[in-house]
Amino acid sequence: MANSFAQQLVTTLESLGVKRIYGLVGDSLNPLSDAVRTSGIEWIHVRNEEAAAFAAGADSLSTGELAVCGASCGPGNTHLIQGLYEAHRDGAKVLAIASHIPSGEIGSDFFQATHPEYIFQECSGYREVVHSAAQGARVLHNAVQSTLSGNGVSVMVVPGDVFADTATDTPETTLGSAYARGEGKRVFPDPTEAAALVQAINEADTVTMFCGYGARDAREEVFALAEKIKSPIGHSFRGKMFIEYDNPFDVGMSGLLGYGACYEASQQADLFIMVGTDFPYTDWLPGDNVAQIDIDGAHIGRRTPVAYPVVGDVKSVIANILPHVEEKTDRSFLDRMLARHAQLLEDVVHTYTEPARESRTPIHPELAASVLDELAADDAYVTVDTGMCNVWSSRYLTPNGSRREMASYLHGTMANALPMAIGIQAANPGRQVISWSGDGGLSMLMGELLTVKLHNLPVKTIVFNNSSLGMVKLEMIVEGFPDFQTDHAAVNYAAIAEAIGITAFRVEDPADLERALADALAHDGPALVDIVTDPDALSLPPDISFGMLKGFTTAGVKEVLDGGIGRMVNLARRNIRHLGSVASIELK
Repeated sequence: MANSFAQQLVTTLESLGVKRIYGLVGDSLNPLSDAVRTSGIEWIHVRNEEAAAFAAGADSLSTGELAVCGASCGPGNTHLIQGLYEAHRDGAKVLAIASHIPSGEIGSDFFQATHPEYIFQECSGYREVVHSAAQGARVLHNAVQSTLSGNGVSVMVVPGDVFADTATDTPETTLGSAYARGEGKRVFPDPTEAAALVQAINEADTVTMFCGYGARDAREEVFALAEKIKSPIGHSFRGKMFIEYDNPFDVGMSGLLGYGACYEASQQADLFIMVGTDFPYTDWLPGDNVAQIDIDGAHIGRRTPVAYPVVGDVKSVIANILPHVEEKTDRSFLDRMLARHAQLLEDVVHTYTEPARESRTPIHPELAASVLDELAADDAYVTVDTGMCNVWSSRYLTPNGSRREMASYLHGTMANALPMAIGIQAANPGRQVISWSGDGGLSMLMGELLTVKLHNLPVKTIVFNNSSLGMVKLEMIVEGFPDFQTDHAAVNYAAIAEAIGITAFRVEDPADLERALADALAHDGPALVDIVTDPDALSLPPDISFGMLKGFTTAGVKEVLDGGIGRMVNLARRNIRHLGSVASIELK
């Protein structure tokens, strides 16, 4: 039997398959880290506990397994919060071990005192203070079972002296059947709800489906329904990697990052069906004749009025309704939207990438994104910083069924890319992992480059360095404000990386871009590419007028942000080959 509760805890985690703990050692956490020292679990030494939580969440989401992070009392705990919010909202299976001040000092305003059971309330589904070794064993079971069952992050708060308590005999921790949010669950629809949706589809002349992450396991079912009812298919940012590739019904993405004909297809259809998405931006959603399919009933109707709600997983719902849906013979709406989508993509891709390839400096980010997309491995796992990198990745990172992308889809925080890449690379050592970082996000948690080097993680950090907070600048401009405090002095991130022993490349000339990226991606170990990009490239077509920008109405922004997405223009071309003369039809 283990001598201490800390040892008992680590032994139990090891038996549950935990291979890594992300954290920063010290103070009240020392008994735990000492127990890890003599175990088979690896301690991933981060520079900020925030990164530990980001990394653990990414580790879990990339593997589907339990991941663990730890932090010492007081400031160590509060540093965890940002990353735990991300992990919790993403439904990651994460156990956070938050050490606490000595139990006898709780309530005495002791040095570094906080109340962790309160501060983690909004970023966890389960949290409990451990008061003894015997109770702690039960708390561990409950915490692990909760996060594996899809309740988000679990937090164990353990005073340092309790870690050192003598372990007691307790029943072996066993875990029952557990599912993360939506993973493997079959939730069949209520017959009345399903019948109402069937009737709505049959009565509508035109239908558009808009798919999110919740449709990731029902790709073939979605396509079968689209073929039967001649529906264009749009997608959210989080759903892109699962729905867009080889999609003969694809009309792009909606929202501020959107491109293509998705918005038009959603507004012009008689019936709009939200499929496995809790898309939050109401300005981009129709307000009339909307249906919604979601495994979580709490999502139904909270973004826009829904006339036809169906609670169930997407695969089960479509399988249930498909035999009863009448096949539509008129595909003119679908063909018109496919042609419009191809038209919107065609010119912008060439404008930004081909002429810029030889001469434009600073380098246009769309060119850099296009080249990165071409050179990245077919099964690359790409993490993307919040900000303009989201724009470029959403338009230029080509999905193929094997690639994966991770971003701060639900929390929208800066600095997520590098620590997420650490977690994914640690959990997937043989996979190409790319941190697509903006200079704003990288600088916020730049110390994690030291973590990459310490553990020799072969993460490829690609920095779009425009010396600006580009997304904030865009937000200010469209709101009519002069951009203020968005720009800063130039920083050479390649020199910083080299100073800590990471192979690095700095690219200022577009002629050097392809070679630098290819060499970095092929390097056996960590590498960083610092690409000096144009701070004035704000994801707008080249012929946009200031008057259009200043107006920036809901309809206007859809036109403003229609843009290219690299190789996906080829899919758009393929999708209209069968149309023949239809490609020249009136598109307005």
